[in-house]
Order: sequence, then C-alpha cells, then structure tokens
Amino acid sequence: MKESDILASVGVVILLIGFFLNLNKKIASDSKFYIWSNIIGAGMNCYASYMIKFYPFVILEAIWTGVAILSLFKKVPRGTSKE
Repeated sequence: MKESDILASVGVVILLIGFFLNLNKKIASDSKFYIWSNIIGAGMNCYASYMIKFYPFVILEAIWTGVAILSLFKKVPRGTSKE
C-alpha cells in the first residue's frame, strides 16, 4: 500500500466517524469534534489527492477543509435556539 493510500484511508475514516456520530445525534454539527474531524479528514484527503495528482478531489477537499476552518470562527449568539 502506498503512502497516499494510507493517508487517504485514514482521512476517510476520520470523516466517516464524525459523519456517523453526527447522523446518530451523538455530536452536533457545530461541535468542535465534528468540525475538527472535517478539517483533519478533508485535509488529509486533499493532500493524498495531490500526491496522486487527482486534481478534482484536491479542489473538492481543499474547499471542504476551508469551509470547515471557517466554521470554527462562526459566531452563534447565546440564548438563541438553532432549530
């Protein structure tokens, strides 16, 4: 197994764990764990895609990582419900 395969596999597992936990209401989509799992998982997949020169996924994963990073700075006013 190549280094890029290992990196991508770990990245996918990280993304899927966060997704699974969110889907099963164990973590919220705005939780730090969920956001960081997206940043780390998508970042790893972005780099693995770059390593194999598969640029459509480099773009996809770079945008995914960027959006996840931006969500770290999203302000949610206290006392408001998010229904």
